[in-house]
Amino acid sequence: MFETLETASPDAIFAVVAAVRADPRPHKIDLSIGVYHDRARRSPIMAAVRDAERRLLESEATKSYLGLAGHERFNAGMTALVFGSAPRERIRAAQTPGGTGAVRVLAELIRRAKPDARMWLSAPTWPNHPVIMRAVGLETRNYPYFDPATNEVQADAMLKALGQAGPGDVVLLHGCCHNPTGAELAPEHWDAIADLAIARGFLPFVDFAYQGFGDGLEQDAAGVRKLAARVPQMVVAASCSKNFGLYRDRVGCAFVLGASPERADVMQGQLLSIARANYSSPPAHGAAVVGAILDDAALRADWQAELDDMRAHMLGLRRSLAAGLRVRSNSDRFDFVERHRGMFSLIGASPEQVARLRDEHAVHMLGSGRINIAGLPEAEVDRFADALITVLGR
Repeated sequence: MFETLETASPDAIFAVVAAVRADPRPHKIDLSIGVYHDRARRSPIMAAVRDAERRLLESEATKSYLGLAGHERFNAGMTALVFGSAPRERIRAAQTPGGTGAVRVLAELIRRAKPDARMWLSAPTWPNHPVIMRAVGLETRNYPYFDPATNEVQADAMLKALGQAGPGDVVLLHGCCHNPTGAELAPEHWDAIADLAIARGFLPFVDFAYQGFGDGLEQDAAGVRKLAARVPQMVVAASCSKNFGLYRDRVGCAFVLGASPERADVMQGQLLSIARANYSSPPAHGAAVVGAILDDAALRADWQAELDDMRAHMLGLRRSLAAGLRVRSNSDRFDFVERHRGMFSLIGASPEQVARLRDEHAVHMLGSGRINIAGLPEAEVDRFADALITVLGR
């Protein structure tokens, strides 16, 4: 049976991770995979997570299944975190195995509702987006997003392209901290997208993986909430991997907003049917931790303070790197690094230059030139800036 299978292409990100591990040079810098590292170069377990886990260890009385929708306290807490004070009578939630799981089941929901739906993806986008859409069987199209000449969002071109989307189309948007570019939509862009969604009838699909990593929990949710307040229907995939540091626990949430409470119930019922066919009941531990943190004032305050510090650390690295590159290049060509938000930026390196950075300077990044700013040690900012100018030129 399996003789017809060919060797699968290796995942680009995990291939770089393997190369980093195999690199014996002690001064190597790993800017590849999207994992937060603190000032001690660790990917830590957050203090509030530790405290919540201790409480769960003492109080948990069963390991029985959660049910298809997952942990109800988690779903309630995540709904409030993502949508704020927005009316929730048309919003339904389901816990998923990570944000990736949320993207997958929502894509399958769309495919089930309209098999010929077209999925519009930003150019560029997270590499797993088109992979998931192809696996589900959805047609994809790209809309302009990032201009490498200015290192900013191509707002006019983006909105012009989305003006061609219509009923039966789905537009996937990054809620904040765009991966891989770091270039953010402005408030007026979200307003314009909402106008287009209403006028053209397309469905907004927001991938919201980095809430709290951009400008703050509330600020980062502004775009999602603008859409939720205006459009008749939308879907949202949220992740707790980054802002709670629960990468390996696979904690995510899929949201549907229906045209009416009754339609929202139908959408959620179909979503749970899809979950049943994929993984049945989601894992309990990480969602119980998040639910406990969001439901307890003291734990939530500790978590938010640590999240604020993580964000400040990344913003500080952005400022330091931009300043170092400004001095070395004697120009403002790299100032976009400071303006961007989240973990990622496209540094403007070609695959050949990425290879030189790896071979000559022990700097590892994706072939696209995407860097994870959180992987840059503070003590190595100057060396990294020197390497970039040496390879990329002034």
